[in-house]
Order: sequence, then structure tokens, then C-alpha cells
Amino acid sequence: MQRYYQSLSEKDRRRYAAIEAVKLGYGGHAYIRRLLGCHHETLALGLAELNDTTALNQERIRQPGGGRKSTLATIAGLECSKK
Repeated sequence: MQRYYQSLSEKDRRRYAAIEAVKLGYGGHAYIRRLLGCHHETLALGLAELNDTTALNQERIRQPGGGRKSTLATIAGLECSKK
């Protein structure tokens, strides 16, 4: 279970952890958090995504605009020189 969890994308990890916690019922949330080493907010977001049909249909892993900004955009005066 842990090896499979590690092989998933960030979005799929949240949802997998949520599904397993729901299947276990009472005490399942704490058990899955300990077993998989995920944060309680990650599990809560996964549970919310399972109940939201629009979230289940999204293709993206992260929200638009997420991630590191380009160096060209963050350092003033830096230009790209192509050879």
C-alpha cells in the first residue's frame, strides 16, 4: 500500500488516501495518516475532492499559476540570449 501510494501523483495520492480512510470507517483517518505519512490537511482535501464532481473531472494536478516562476520574470534586467 505504501509503495503504491509513493508511485502516484500528488492529486492521486490525496484521493487514494481519502478512499482508504473512508473504507476503514471509524479511526481510518488517523490510521491512514500514520501509515502513509500524509498530513491531515492533505487527507481533508482529498475527502473534499471526492465529494466534488468538478474536482474529479479536472486534468491538472496543481492549480493554474502554481509552481516556481520563471527566472526571467523574477530578476529585473535579465534577458534570454539564444545561440
